[in-house]
Amino acid sequence: MSIQMSATVVGGHPNRASRFYAAPIGKKAVMAVTGVVLFGFVLGHLAGNLQVFEGQHQLDSYAAFLKATPVLLWGTRLVLLVSVILHIVASIQLTQMKRAARPVAYAKKNNSHSSFASRTMMWSGPFIAFFIAFHLMHFTLGTGQPNFNGAAVFGNIVQAFQSPLVAFFYIFAMLLLGTHLHHGLYSMFQTLGANHPSFMPVIKRVAALGAILITAGFIAIPVAVLAGVIHT
Repeated sequence: MSIQMSATVVGGHPNRASRFYAAPIGKKAVMAVTGVVLFGFVLGHLAGNLQVFEGQHQLDSYAAFLKATPVLLWGTRLVLLVSVILHIVASIQLTQMKRAARPVAYAKKNNSHSSFASRTMMWSGPFIAFFIAFHLMHFTLGTGQPNFNGAAVFGNIVQAFQSPLVAFFYIFAMLLLGTHLHHGLYSMFQTLGANHPSFMPVIKRVAALGAILITAGFIAIPVAVLAGVIHT
């Protein structure tokens, strides 16, 4: 009797977790938590990239430090990979649930209460995922860079962004990232319970400002290379 009760109690935790995830709020929670992880990485990645303005020695030394700490580097990559997969899967499943709940589309869709960022989330997300793959191939594997040198990160960046096509593609991707962050940050606070009417307008403005600053930081690098401010 006691053994059966114990098995029921122990086995109840996975059932509760699966039931929670099966509900829309569970998927939103997964997206919020993984969003926090991904946002933290974006900030860290931006801080590392902006060292390009401090010169070749500083950026290449920073890159060498990361490569010299494989546990940190690959541990971060593993957490990011899992977070990205969970984020995408939860997003797709949540969208499918919304469509299933409303099988007949509205005769005329009213977007007056939705922002541009929220309306573009479903296609900006896949584009950003594609950009991440391109970014890794271009700057980590050297695909498309004839003079790629894994130990010369500064030179790789300058060589890449001296191509207007690559630079403008990167800028466009960062603009989409900004819109994604804007809506994502705002939604994350809502999901985590910080949705009181008295301070949600402030959070929305902070999310917008944060997205603008992050976008501007990333865009500043290709612009500086094209303008000749950063050069080898």
